[in-house]
Amino acid sequence: MTKTKIKTLDWGVFLLCAALFGFGCQAVEYTGRSQLSLVSEGDEKKLGVDAYEDILKKTPLSKNQAWQAQLKRVGQRIAAAAAKPDYQWAFNVLEGKEVNAFCLPGGKVAFWEGIMPVAQDETGIAVVMGHEVAHALARHGAERMSQSVGAQLIGQVLSAGVGMVNPAYTEAFSQAYGLGVNVGVILPWGRGQESEADHIGLILMAKAGYDPSAAVGFWERMSKVQKGGKPPEFLSTHPSDETRIAQIKQWLPEAMTYYKKT
Repeated sequence: MTKTKIKTLDWGVFLLCAALFGFGCQAVEYTGRSQLSLVSEGDEKKLGVDAYEDILKKTPLSKNQAWQAQLKRVGQRIAAAAAKPDYQWAFNVLEGKEVNAFCLPGGKVAFWEGIMPVAQDETGIAVVMGHEVAHALARHGAERMSQSVGAQLIGQVLSAGVGMVNPAYTEAFSQAYGLGVNVGVILPWGRGQESEADHIGLILMAKAGYDPSAAVGFWERMSKVQKGGKPPEFLSTHPSDETRIAQIKQWLPEAMTYYKKT
């Protein structure tokens, strides 16, 4: 076996041991789910700041000052509920018809103009904001980065093992492994993270003084906007509209315990 293969195997063994023995593991706040993160929070936030600055250089801010003011008002309340004083929060509406939003590590939030009419009001904005901020709080970005590196390394380990038996099998195995990981691991993890963000997002908006039951109406509106052309749920990184709304209804009683109307 070559030095390269030995090095790859060593890293693969390290990663497997990390997963098995808890190195780099942490529990997600509110849900308690255990996750593996091989990326430090400091590095993750640095990546978030750099990415946000790059996006703002390339994408103009919306000229709709009413929307900008709404987003900042909601953002400040959600940020207070998130209780992350080390985050350097920023909230901006970007020009564009995209029905989308994001929160990068470190609290860098952006909504495209296209999602604002779907949100309708500040409570609708809070549904989206809570969900996106939840992704950052749960460190889903770091988890996905770790998952991607882990899948690649473990795949190399297994592929190297197959190649030792018959080198001709290596490429075929790698292709099969890629499909197996995408459908069996990466996409379900993506759906799990989306559902977890919905769950935590309800709690955040409730703690911020927004009625979490409004999430049902928002996602019903989103389902009408997004209808058609979507892949089957098992091939999607997001839960189906029906699954998402059903889950939200299940989590509402818990979220309502945090809700105090302001």
